[in-house]
Amino acid sequence: MGLMDGRAGLVTGASAGLGRAMARAFAAEGASVVVSDIDEPGGAETVRLIEEDGGTASFARADTTSEEQVAALVGTVVERYGQLDWAVNNAGLGAPSHPVAEQRAEWWDRVLSVDVLGVLFGLKHQIIQMTGQGGGGAIVNTASTAGLTGQYGLSPYVSAKWAVIGLTKTAALEYAKAGVRVNAICPGMTMTPAVRRWTEEVPEQAAMVAERIPMGRIGEPDDQAQAALWLCSPRSAYITGVALPVDGGDTID
Repeated sequence: MGLMDGRAGLVTGASAGLGRAMARAFAAEGASVVVSDIDEPGGAETVRLIEEDGGTASFARADTTSEEQVAALVGTVVERYGQLDWAVNNAGLGAPSHPVAEQRAEWWDRVLSVDVLGVLFGLKHQIIQMTGQGGGGAIVNTASTAGLTGQYGLSPYVSAKWAVIGLTKTAALEYAKAGVRVNAICPGMTMTPAVRRWTEEVPEQAAMVAERIPMGRIGEPDDQAQAALWLCSPRSAYITGVALPVDGGDTID
């Protein structure tokens, strides 16, 4: 028996990195997974990897900045697997690093559209489905440790992730009695493909960063995936409204 046997859901931004690791982790525990992204080849590869491991998954393209496409994505999960028990709103992006006085409006528009409105649209239509079908459900939003602190040069991204945490806590309050749990994970530095390339290009700098982290290493995508899986599982049944740092202790006060 898997932890998520008989449960169906979706992961956005699942063509690579954290989203791919999340989709694979849910499938490995018996969930039926709709893998979603705007990157169709990457999404298809995620599905292939899941099926190769004996899991159940399918791809659905959706741009999370479009409320219509997000609503359709939720409908796709129900059409294919009969219900929506869990969801991970993981799609996101950053912006060029510049001080506040050098930021451009177009960078803010893009980041807020994907990282905030994309999460809002996901929450809205996932909650509508979960409350309508009865039995509730569990939702995890991918925030960041940037949503817990400030970071030099990243004001659009930092602001967006603070907003994700605010959305998470508000939705958790509003729908707790309806049986819908809403939590967030706050990844610290994690070995996405981009971070891995950086560690290979400047290994001495990467080693210094890893040494600064209390647990002495940069996180792996599966560290984030297992946290999201737990928060969507019955094992966290009495937890909602949490913004969980998954950062090796990097944000310990």
